[in-house]
Amino acid sequence: MAGFHTKTFMKHDDYMTPKHAWEDIKQYIPKVKIWEAFYGDGESGNYLKELGFDVIHEERDFFTEPPEEWGMIVSNPPFSQSKEVMNKLLEYDKPFIMIMPSSKINTSYFRAWKDKGLQIIIPRKRIHFVKLVDGEIPDKYKSCCNFDCFYYCYKINLTRDIIWLD
Repeated sequence: MAGFHTKTFMKHDDYMTPKHAWEDIKQYIPKVKIWEAFYGDGESGNYLKELGFDVIHEERDFFTEPPEEWGMIVSNPPFSQSKEVMNKLLEYDKPFIMIMPSSKINTSYFRAWKDKGLQIIIPRKRIHFVKLVDGEIPDKYKSCCNFDCFYYCYKINLTRDIIWLD
């Protein structure tokens, strides 16, 4: 059995956002130019466009190559880089909605956000991401997720600090 302490466990961040994840919060996403900052397989940006948003979705480095004009970030970043992503978001100081594990709220780097007005949208059920290995869905892959995620929001003026989706 592969585990975290064996040589057979493979850690990677290639989990793509399913369309329903954006459909579920469409009404909370402001109508501004969105930067879908983590390209993945390209589908996430397409889903946001299909939902009627103006989206910048190009393969560029989130940390060094932000687009010239963008109003907010809506994305599912690589979870292994959550600390670096959150620190860069502090630097950008722009509105965002980021899908990340609910457990991230307990990290020291999230403490930097405690007085900045971070808000949370809690999905009605787990988001089951699409796993890719070398750009392909693995054989016999079952779309499931063994942890919960929140939509972490900043400067989007939700009516409450915590919104539970029905």
